[in-house]
Amino acid sequence: MILGVDWHEILWLALAIIVGGVIAGLLAGLFGIGGGSVIVPVLYEVFRLLGVPDEVRLQLCVGTSIAIIVPTAIRSYLAHRAKGLVIAGVIRRWALPAVVGVAVGAAIAAFAPSAVFTLAFVVIASFIAMKLLFAGDRWNLGADLPGGAPMTLYGFGIGLGGSLMGVSGGALSTIVLTLYGKPIHNAVATSAGIGVPITIAGAIGFILAGLPHQALLPPFSLGFVSLIGLALMAPVSSFVAPYGARLAHRLSRRTLEVAFGCFLLLVSLRFVVSLI
Repeated sequence: MILGVDWHEILWLALAIIVGGVIAGLLAGLFGIGGGSVIVPVLYEVFRLLGVPDEVRLQLCVGTSIAIIVPTAIRSYLAHRAKGLVIAGVIRRWALPAVVGVAVGAAIAAFAPSAVFTLAFVVIASFIAMKLLFAGDRWNLGADLPGGAPMTLYGFGIGLGGSLMGVSGGALSTIVLTLYGKPIHNAVATSAGIGVPITIAGAIGFILAGLPHQALLPPFSLGFVSLIGLALMAPVSSFVAPYGARLAHRLSRRTLEVAFGCFLLLVSLRFVVSLI
């Protein structure tokens, strides 16, 4: 058990988690992501103050984030689907390879140092931000999505990257879809859907991966998932997600791209600082 934390401090930490849930829910609907890029930094500070050891802290943040995102991803997807913007067939083609990618990411979590997760987050998020802010259509790979093996590999990479970053994979699937000329509003809507199987598989995987490390984890943790963090943040973020989706449908394509790109750069900078 972790000692030395009074109830006053716990109350403030709980408030931070709830506020983070509101922001995460808005981002889930707005960008088609699970909101893990907000949840992970918030939980990282919370678990740091609670004295969670460095060797398992980020893994606990990632696992808890993925579990929190499950209901948020479902509500975000349903809100976008109601607008008729989901690209037909993509979720079905990516779901299975994405789940396999999540399983590989969870296996890595069982033994890899936390710096692996931090570095993966920074590299992937920064690449996405550069594409959205500066490349426009110049980095496009084609006018339509490929078939067969390339789509399977994309699905696997989205699942693996999402698992390592503690997100739903929505940011990654959005960038793939926009690289093939899909409008960002459709990419966001479709990405919200692919986040559903990724987060369900990821939550299960991180629970199993964390069981051997249970002695290092704080009370009320199930593997690399904090049940307290899940109980506080998941209801808030899932409730707010449809409001973010409504806002996304009102924004222009370029406004949505710039907002998402700037957000990813800020979060990447935060994690770069943690690596120094």
